Parts: sequence; structure tokens; C-alpha cells
Amino acid sequence: MNIANPGLSLPQLTIYGEKYHQAPWLLFTGGRAPTTDWIKKLPPAVKVFAADHGLDCCRESNIIPDYILGDGDSAAPDTWNWGKSLGVPVEEFPVAKDLTDTQLALTKMKKAPLILITGAFGGRFDHLYSLIFSCARENIPCVLCDEQEFVCFVKDREQLTCSFNQRPQAISLLPCSQNCTGVTINNVRWPLTEARLTQMSPTAISNELLPDKSNLTLTVGQGILGLYCHWGD
Repeated sequence: MNIANPGLSLPQLTIYGEKYHQAPWLLFTGGRAPTTDWIKKLPPAVKVFAADHGLDCCRESNIIPDYILGDGDSAAPDTWNWGKSLGVPVEEFPVAKDLTDTQLALTKMKKAPLILITGAFGGRFDHLYSLIFSCARENIPCVLCDEQEFVCFVKDREQLTCSFNQRPQAISLLPCSQNCTGVTINNVRWPLTEARLTQMSPTAISNELLPDKSNLTLTVGQGILGLYCHWGD
């Protein structure tokens, strides 16, 4: 942690920006489970939440969550019973509901200064789609991450710098609002300067970090833009 330039350190990269200098809350959800070794390298979390099948990952990694919620339809039955035996709050919901379990978890994390979400990728696309747009609209900064993929969000008049500990295979910009204007990104094969990106015609996909660079800076004038990085298997 650099106090003069605060940032959040993840196993693959460090994110520099004012909103990433606070200790995060961690949410395990029900997509592809991250490896236990990767989880051990995460920054210490103030609180840990488990949404349904995310509880299986907690159990596998010997992590006791502070709060468990969901409808219990995707967690292993013995894991769900294990969660109930821990003595931590468990909030159960009906299967027939409007919000996903992960969206419900976000409603319980409104006091978090920063939310790390793992187990977001590699599962059902519709759940990932709903989660990305839910996080994009959150006032709380949200980071979706595991050892293979990463998404964070840059909003109106924000600038973000990423320093990579491990070189990504691909870097993409995902407009999460109808338009994103004033988009500038450097140190990549196809840089942008004050560009306009549209949600209905995403064209800034699969960029590459320059061979001699280990960091990039992304600026957005107006809009909500997702920064996606991929490291592969």
C-alpha cells in the first residue's frame, strides 16, 4: 500500500485511485470458484459475505463468513447445513424472487467502502450480466475478480491507474451506460484519446498492454465504463 498513491493490491494487479484505498468487504458468489491459493493472497477483508453456492467456496477454503444469504438451491445441502451451524447470521429467501442471491447480497453491503466479489465468472451468463450492471450502478466501488478475470468500473470524471504484477492476455473496455465520452487509455496497442464508446456497439475489445509497459491509465469524462482484464487458465 502506497499512502501517497493509495491503491488496492490483488494477486494480478494493483489498482490506484482514491476510492480503492480502503479495506474491502468480500463477497463469495456462485460462479467459478477461485483457487484457494489465490484467495489467500487477497487483501484482508473487514467482512465476508457468502451468497448461496459461494458458501461452498468458503468451506473449501476454510473461511467462516460473517453473513450467509440465499435461497439455498445451488449450495451443496451439507454445506448449507454447515453454514447454519456456524452461529453467524443466515438469511434465507424463496427461490421465486426478483433479485438474484448476489444482488440481494449487495443490498446488505451498503456500508462497505469497497466490495470485492469473487466467484462471479465462469457460471451462468445471465447472472454475470445482471451482476455487472448492478455493480456498475452501485455508489460503492465494486471489483469482480478471480485468478483469470477482473472487472472494475470507472465513472464520470474519474481516472484509474492499474499496475500489473502479471501481464494480462486481453484488456477490454465495456460501456455500462448508453454512452461513455472522453475515454482515454494509454500504454496499450490501440490507445484512445477523448473517444466516445457506445453500449450498443462495443468496439474497444481485446486490447493489449504494450510489451515494454506494466501499467495503464484510464480516464472517463462522462458515463460508466467497465475495465476488463483476462489472464486465461
